[in-house]
Amino acid sequence: MSGIEVERVFIGAGCNRIVNNVSWGASNLVAFGCQNAIAVFCPNTAQILTTLPGHKSIVNCTHWLPTNKDAFKVQHKEEHFVLSGSADGVIMVWGISHKERKWRCVMQVPQPHKNGVTCITGIMVSQTVAMFASTSSDGTIFVWEMVFPSSTGGDCKLSCVDSLVVGSRPMVALSLAELPGNTGHIVLAMGGLDNKVHLYCGERTGKFIRACELKAHTDWIRSLDFSLPICTDGEKDSLLLVSSSQDRSIRIWKLALHVSQANSTVPYRKEGLGLTSYIEGPVLVAGSSSYQVSLESLLIGHEDWVYSVEWQPPLSTSGEGTDWYQPQSILSASMDKTMMIWRPERTTGIWVNAVTVGELSHCALGFYGGRWGPRGDSILAHGFGGSFHMWKNIGLNYENWQPQIVPSGHYAAVTDISWSKSGEYILSVSHDQTARIFSPWKYEERPGDGVSWHEIARPQVHGHDINCVTIIQGKGNQRFVSGADEKVSRVFESPISFLKTLNQAMLQKSSCLEDARDDVQILGANMSALGLSQKPIYVQTVNETVDRSGHDVSDSLETIPDAVPIVLTEPPIEEQLAWHTLWPESHKLYGHGNELFSLCCDHEGKLVASSCKAQSPTVAEIWLWEVGSWKAVARLQSHSLTVTQLEFSHDDAFLLAVSRDRQFSVFSIKKLEAGEVRYQLVARHEAHKRIIWACSWNPHRHEFATGSRDKTVKIWAVENGDSVRQLMVLPQFNCSITALSWAGCDRSGNDGLLAVGMDDGLIELWSLSRGAAAPSIRFDPFFCHVSTVHRLAWRRNAMESGDCRTLQLASCGADHSMRVFQVSIG
Repeated sequence: MSGIEVERVFIGAGCNRIVNNVSWGASNLVAFGCQNAIAVFCPNTAQILTTLPGHKSIVNCTHWLPTNKDAFKVQHKEEHFVLSGSADGVIMVWGISHKERKWRCVMQVPQPHKNGVTCITGIMVSQTVAMFASTSSDGTIFVWEMVFPSSTGGDCKLSCVDSLVVGSRPMVALSLAELPGNTGHIVLAMGGLDNKVHLYCGERTGKFIRACELKAHTDWIRSLDFSLPICTDGEKDSLLLVSSSQDRSIRIWKLALHVSQANSTVPYRKEGLGLTSYIEGPVLVAGSSSYQVSLESLLIGHEDWVYSVEWQPPLSTSGEGTDWYQPQSILSASMDKTMMIWRPERTTGIWVNAVTVGELSHCALGFYGGRWGPRGDSILAHGFGGSFHMWKNIGLNYENWQPQIVPSGHYAAVTDISWSKSGEYILSVSHDQTARIFSPWKYEERPGDGVSWHEIARPQVHGHDINCVTIIQGKGNQRFVSGADEKVSRVFESPISFLKTLNQAMLQKSSCLEDARDDVQILGANMSALGLSQKPIYVQTVNETVDRSGHDVSDSLETIPDAVPIVLTEPPIEEQLAWHTLWPESHKLYGHGNELFSLCCDHEGKLVASSCKAQSPTVAEIWLWEVGSWKAVARLQSHSLTVTQLEFSHDDAFLLAVSRDRQFSVFSIKKLEAGEVRYQLVARHEAHKRIIWACSWNPHRHEFATGSRDKTVKIWAVENGDSVRQLMVLPQFNCSITALSWAGCDRSGNDGLLAVGMDDGLIELWSLSRGAAAPSIRFDPFFCHVSTVHRLAWRRNAMESGDCRTLQLASCGADHSMRVFQVSIG
């Protein structure tokens, strides 16, 4: 078993639902908080590249250095940096080598905030020096100077320039800029719960002094952004600041260099009263220069809170990229589910809404923020459902903003996963109350293998947190059973639109479509008004738009379904996933007295076993359901507390159950012709000192593994069909064992790989051979989850016909992510 290599194939993850959480940098990579990790994705490939472990709490905000705004200052920088702030007040700095795409944790900022970091902003003041500021709900703001290393992989030098205390009303939005006029001064804008914009001035090495405050907004300030210096009469003598608020408005402020005063402290003011004198604000003094602040424009168009505003990144005045200017273009994102691009009209100069894009799904809440791409031709929003929405301007002579494919995933703990019968896709369920299907999508025109993974369907959108799932094995159409916090298991059956979409993804006749019955007449499903049941849409009802009297009834609400299921020819975007890829619900399984906790199906596809949360022997019963009739055919009693995992042996002769009561049970199962089941308790052992979280059978023999909170994994064998013997105990691990999955590498059962997932998110592979165990490989922490691994599941790589040396392992965890790894055995 030597020479094992692990390659990361796919990461599916959603975005933390927090303002300021997403940052798009000059590296053309997007960083976002995903539970306690920072995830990084490439917009060009719509793939998450990595997750960065290190934070111990929820990541609230990220910020790239250099930013899109500073890209022209450091065009050939080899290493880019990401700043991240978390809910426990910690700020970390990460570095990426641009050519090699290698990540490293550079440092943790030594002086943490006492409460959660809510916003980080920064600018490059030279090729190697940056300044950044952070604010927290503890009412403090820190300003730092950071000197980047001269060579890739070196250390950063960090010094605290100033710390500001703003009192009981914390600031939640920040922006930094260099003041025009070669004064060497930095201006810091901050806004928050007092509805005002506060401006502070300071030098790169000195204290920041309060300069003035801008009063106009009537609710919390949510976002601030300075432009680059603006030219007037050929000289860069003014700066624009845009602010957005929960009062649904956006304001543009102008800071104009007023006069240079060598010996005067009295700011210069215009004589006489004109229109401008009524909208002029205070004067900002920085050293020997002063700046007149005035309200340039008020933008009204959004119908809900405006959570973010951002100036378009600079553009080159020439193709050589030697001179850059600030485009007069602002992107705003709002909870009204729209993003808008604002520009001044050419003739009047009045700022107007030039472009509007948005989400047209049933989701009740909108966007938490919007970001420009580095070239200004792409815009990205992140929404309430942990989702991304990207549009790109593909027009030549006119603007034509079209939706683009983006990464997707769950935005809460992923609780269970299940491979399809033939391994063509994987189904995951989560506490975000959705079930999602991820699949490799083949592209004929792409070089290399031309395969990338995407979410291709969202078969269940539910009103309760989903805890467990199993795909029905055996012949027939694709079906799955899911269990949630509602005491009822639900059965779903794939519609014809999904099966044909899978064909498109595989570029061939999918075995799923071949196995489906000829009479699958369900095209898709509609969500009910309360979101608790998914009703089928039949093929006939979609085709029949004329009633018997000959009248066209296509405008009748009763005949037009809300969902429009179609066969997808490319990976779907969020709007399609959220509404048009549902599967119809065919049955509900009533019987359990508490929330469902575990489900499994036998390999023949004839029985489903289920368990629920329990604190007494009667509630801890394992129920067996007959597939098809969906009758409860047996109730197995053995445990006194929650059964945490269930699994049938490879030949379906035994059912293994492990429980919080520290015991495992093995039942012999025999299916009789009349649909009845005969069962017998073969063995019950108190196997561990703490809760047993996980179990897994050897795919070729009657051997199984159990893993526990006591940090041990034990291997057992069923002997003579009536007793269980312990074979070995693996050396103690550093953390609780929460997931196991056993892959058999030859049919004799002598060789196998046991995947072990732990409470800290790490994964290890152990080689099991002839009664001995040896550690094979420990996954790179950058590959792994950052919190509890909930489930592991092997699949023979469907792309490799019959090659047992190449396997795929899927995992899911509490860090909101689902991952697929390729394991190559040399």
